[in-house]
Amino acid sequence: MERPELSIAVLRAPGEVVLKLAGEIDMLTAAQLSSVVNEILGEPPARIVLDMGGITFCDSQGLGTLVVLSRKASHAQTVLSLTNVGDFLLRVLDITGLRSALTVRNEPATH
Repeated sequence: MERPELSIAVLRAPGEVVLKLAGEIDMLTAAQLSSVVNEILGEPPARIVLDMGGITFCDSQGLGTLVVLSRKASHAQTVLSLTNVGDFLLRVLDITGLRSALTVRNEPATH
C-alpha cells in the first residue's frame, strides 16, 4: 500500500497566502499541513486560503487539524478560509457540525 501524499503549493499575494492542496489530509499528512500554516503564521497575512480543490480524502485527524489551524489563525488576527471544498468534504463538515467552526467560501463552479 502506497503512503498517501499531500502536496502543498504556496502562493503569496499582498495580504493573502493561498495554499493549493492536493492529495489526502489524514493522520500521516496533517502534521505537514500544520507546519506549513504555522510557518506562515510567524508573519501572519490578513488571510490564509486553503484551496481544497485537489483534496481526495480527509479523515478525523485532518478535520481536527483544520479546526485547530483555524483557531490559531484567529488568535493571530488572520482569517483562515477553505475554498473549492468538494461535495464529500462539505457533507462530512455538515454531518460533524464542523462547517460552522470553519470559514468555507465556495465559489460556484464555472462551466
